[in-house]
Amino acid sequence: MLYGLEAAELPADAIEVGRILDAWGIKGWFKVLPYSADPDALFSSKRWYLLPAEKGAKTFTGPVTLAIREAKEHSDSVVASAHEVPDRNAAEALRGARIFVARSNFPMPGKDEYYWVDLIGLDVVNREGLALGTVRELLSTGPQTVLVIGYEQDGQPHERMIPFVSAYVDEVDLGARRIRVDWQPDY
Repeated sequence: MLYGLEAAELPADAIEVGRILDAWGIKGWFKVLPYSADPDALFSSKRWYLLPAEKGAKTFTGPVTLAIREAKEHSDSVVASAHEVPDRNAAEALRGARIFVARSNFPMPGKDEYYWVDLIGLDVVNREGLALGTVRELLSTGPQTVLVIGYEQDGQPHERMIPFVSAYVDEVDLGARRIRVDWQPDY
């Protein structure tokens, strides 16, 4: 075990939110690559769960917890410090570790705001009630986000892309696991 990291079990609602890039400074801080343009999930949780890097040296095995002392934005990334990481050597040993946060620790989104992870798997229907498929992923194209919808036609997998903007999205019903859109299957 590395510097008092405690073995842990990933929560059932754990979501991967980033990875540790490298040490930052000499006092145990480390640089994080967030997987979201808005890394609020990293800032809102004081307990991160780490899994070892997929490639390279493994300085710990299995999931461990990290008690976050402070996390803040720095340039195009996030830097953080943790109680279990006292110096640069300890921070370097975490290089490549995958960071998970319990979904229950995410801050509440604002009105008409959604976490991508909550949209994946939702059924998409148009105003006429025709099923268009299921959200497989989302893409950020710069000015807008696009829903990538998977569906089958004649036994073959296909996809369609629908801009996730109010002009096309009428309603997101997380409880019913459905998105209603103004979109036709032949667009």
